[in-house]
Amino acid sequence: MTTATVHDATELFSSLLQPRNRPDPYPLWERLARYPVARTADGTYLVSGYHDITRLLRDPRVSSNRHIEQTPKGRTVARGADGKPAGRRLLTQDPPVHDKLRRQIMRHLMPRITGIRGHIDRLVARLLDAHATDGPGQLDVVEDLAYPLPVTVICELLGVPREDEPVFREFARRLTRGLDPAESLTEQQLDQLLGARLAMRDNMVDLVGKRKASPRDDLVSALLQGGGEDGPMAVPDLISNLAQLLVAGHETTVNLIANGALALLRHPDVLGRLRSDPRTVTLLVEEVLRYDPPVQMVGRSALADIEVGGTVIPRGSRMRLLLAAGDRDPRRFDDPGAFRPERAGNAHITFGGGLHYCVGAVLARTEAQVALTALARRLDGPRLVADPPPYRDNAILRGPDRLLVAFESLRR
Repeated sequence: MTTATVHDATELFSSLLQPRNRPDPYPLWERLARYPVARTADGTYLVSGYHDITRLLRDPRVSSNRHIEQTPKGRTVARGADGKPAGRRLLTQDPPVHDKLRRQIMRHLMPRITGIRGHIDRLVARLLDAHATDGPGQLDVVEDLAYPLPVTVICELLGVPREDEPVFREFARRLTRGLDPAESLTEQQLDQLLGARLAMRDNMVDLVGKRKASPRDDLVSALLQGGGEDGPMAVPDLISNLAQLLVAGHETTVNLIANGALALLRHPDVLGRLRSDPRTVTLLVEEVLRYDPPVQMVGRSALADIEVGGTVIPRGSRMRLLLAAGDRDPRRFDDPGAFRPERAGNAHITFGGGLHYCVGAVLARTEAQVALTALARRLDGPRLVADPPPYRDNAILRGPDRLLVAFESLRR
């Protein structure tokens, strides 16, 4: 294992952020993974080893808290329609605030996703039925399935009216760009991001106001009413976490389904096994999560000096935990560049770990399992129209922009 110069680390990371490398960033991840820890020119530390990332995800000296709500390049987010700053978001808080927010969300979210598989089955069937044909045809897996499925599910859970789903889908698409590192964003994109955040907050204020006046059987109403030792969620916190749930519960699953479909079409033997034995889908989805993760990295900061891989990361430093590199670490996974759903001990880190383990992991897995099983069963003679497909610009939430599949028939 060698040590990267600041110049090398900066150049490699900058290349990873370039849209031209979105179709296949893994050679770059492999090069960066030669260094357990690398520092870029702006002082950010990149951590790429599986075991180091796993430890840091659980280390209480590592923080997710952004004490000042800012956009990239230091632009402060303007106040919303309620005239108040944004509330505290689960993903950017440390204990004890994090723990209370998580308990409040999980108390009402988990009962609503228990037993939801049948409903997801019906939604997938309805989406594919719209394109069913006994003859040749074409399907855009992203536009026709991977996007509408999770946005419908998360909007139903939150209580977003069906007629507003397209609006919130567009908000989610625009807001995900703001998750990327600042150096990958233009001034115009920053302006668009600020506008999207304000518009999203205003819509959430309106939704919360309606549910306060007239509660329903949805997550917004439940969080307003509370229950349990933590009581109701404060309205500013609720507004911020609703936006987070919409984006995280939608965009990541879009990429998971699309990346899974792409892997199946590139590996027809695996597709054939899934078609003949749907039970293989559980391990299949776990391998998609490891092999082509929808979330490529997460940001953290050091609350103390932390030694990682022979390097001391100073207190106050920013870190990027490179999940996509860790999931292909040869010291943890045998032949990591191979797509092998039968892989034993596939403890990938795509959903994070520790306190911030993804609250929607169960739902994302279920949606992907149902969608990929249905595609394998119903598509006859599928083939990619373009390989690689076009990708969205996003570096952190990575997935195809379109995934056109030609087929001989799509069974009803």
